[in-house]
Amino acid sequence: MRVLPLLACVLCTFLAATALADDKSPALALHPENPHYFVFRGKPTILITSGEHYGALLNRDFDYVAYLNELNRSRLNLTRVFSGTYREVPGSFKIASNNLAPKPTSFVGPYARTDQPGATDGGTKFNLGQWNPEYFTRAKAVLTEASKRGIVVEFVLFCPFYEENLWTANPWNPRNNVNQSPDIGRNDVYTLKHPKMVDRQLAFVRNIVTELNEFDNLYFEICNEPYFGGVTLDWQATVAKTIGETEKNLAKRHLIAQNIANESAKITKPDPLVSIFNFHYARPPKTVDMNYALNKVIGDDETGFQGTGDFVYRAEAWEFLLAGGGLFNNLDYSFTVDHPNGSAKVVDPTPGGGGRDYRAQISFLKDRIESHDFVKMKPDHTTVVSVPKGAVTRTLSESGQAYLIYLKGKNEGKLIVKLPAGSYVWTSSDPSRRNINGNHGKLQSTGENAEIPLHPVGAEDAFIEINRVTR
Repeated sequence: MRVLPLLACVLCTFLAATALADDKSPALALHPENPHYFVFRGKPTILITSGEHYGALLNRDFDYVAYLNELNRSRLNLTRVFSGTYREVPGSFKIASNNLAPKPTSFVGPYARTDQPGATDGGTKFNLGQWNPEYFTRAKAVLTEASKRGIVVEFVLFCPFYEENLWTANPWNPRNNVNQSPDIGRNDVYTLKHPKMVDRQLAFVRNIVTELNEFDNLYFEICNEPYFGGVTLDWQATVAKTIGETEKNLAKRHLIAQNIANESAKITKPDPLVSIFNFHYARPPKTVDMNYALNKVIGDDETGFQGTGDFVYRAEAWEFLLAGGGLFNNLDYSFTVDHPNGSAKVVDPTPGGGGRDYRAQISFLKDRIESHDFVKMKPDHTTVVSVPKGAVTRTLSESGQAYLIYLKGKNEGKLIVKLPAGSYVWTSSDPSRRNINGNHGKLQSTGENAEIPLHPVGAEDAFIEINRVTR
């Protein structure tokens, strides 16, 4: 008669221990053996996605579960989420069905509404001294659903006001709140000039960092595109410091990302609290080489403004990651309120691409990198000796063991490579069709130049994989 209670007691103890272990499990971190990549839940990780336009949290009408289901189906593992301290308005940047431009009645921000009319969006004014419970509930729900699917969330705390109408719509603008907030210009919002504004911002940082501390599938980006709108470096450093100080006495420590530049820049004075340096539109990916010596993750976390076709964004992904980047996010406009599963047709003048076919293409890229011990790999500028005229390559390799080569442009003729002596096999594939096709062969290297005959693989690019034969 005492067996069942004993079993129940053992089960309770096990469940309690499991919950405690989960609670104390480390958050996403830099990989200790190669900090250009991550470790997540005990596994080497590279973050790759094609995600919605950042409104999953702040837009009540957006079905984030359907969205995350589609990322999971596509075997992608990252989403970028704006915190709600910034929002857009219909028509911003010519984006149709813009997730970042919710209806006034659908905006879920961190501050509670009052019963006082007069906000510029047609709703009632905000009380900056009172948090919105729905916001924090929804934030935790988004993180929870992403966690269930192994998806990491880049939580973007702030964003500059590119146009006056974006500042006009913001809760911090004195026209929209009952707190007599500072009446300042939009280019002074993210500076240390106005202590009352900074206090508001840091109060939000401390609160959201504390509220979300339990999640392991999370890192914080200080500010989206701070190189616009007067955002200062000392203000960014203050935000990073506040994140670190807030987490000192909490269970988890989360990585901090800083958005550095569009395309590329040399980082000369890196903030030691920052572990991820993000760039936008990093094509070609020269910024990876420029900053590789920092031994931190270099990310490309926004694409766009090159039409609606797949190739330019597919090439950006392949080139950036095989150049040694550790994070890639395509801005995918096929995710909308009406099509949260990413089935919307992307048409001009929307400033980017996306869609199910594209997601399959970069999922193939993710699969090929993850099929190798990529933590042991690094950018390789010497293996490829010669390529067909007009083509360019990027190579990631573990010397003498495995070589991942992306060829953009003409892929007919000869690829000349120089490998350490040994026996190898090679295969080629079409990145647009996501398959390793019939082009393959054996290669016996003496340590000198060797030829790989290329047949037309893809219309625009090709992927060549070389692996040592082990006996």
